[in-house]
Amino acid sequence: MGILKSLEIDYSYDIVEEFLSHYSLMCDLMEPLIIGLARNDRYNANINELFRIFHNIKSASSFMKLNPIFKLTTLAEEICGEARELQGPANDDFVDWLLLVSDQFEKYKNDIETDAEFFGVLDTNIVKIPQKLDV
Repeated sequence: MGILKSLEIDYSYDIVEEFLSHYSLMCDLMEPLIIGLARNDRYNANINELFRIFHNIKSASSFMKLNPIFKLTTLAEEICGEARELQGPANDDFVDWLLLVSDQFEKYKNDIETDAEFFGVLDTNIVKIPQKLDV
């Protein structure tokens, strides 16, 4: 039994579908927001929106007991929380790191949709958090 089947057993169909729909939408929104962090005029709005997205995914994944997603969003939310205190724009290292995080969320989404037995392995480069986040 895979991830999706387990969710469907533990939760009502409506809850699972709502989670997947929202999670998919938030995954789709991440990349343009991340790329926009390199622009001074978009930095504040984009970092606040990314923080909100990570917070929402964290809450939902905690409820659904999807620990790999929960742990990754906890990290991403914490780093974006620090970045919210900066003026911006984001430097290339931070943008590249967030793009890795976004790719990992996509992999997790595919794992759920394909009913994989387990979540795929975390990209080891994600633990290499940039020391400096802005230019």
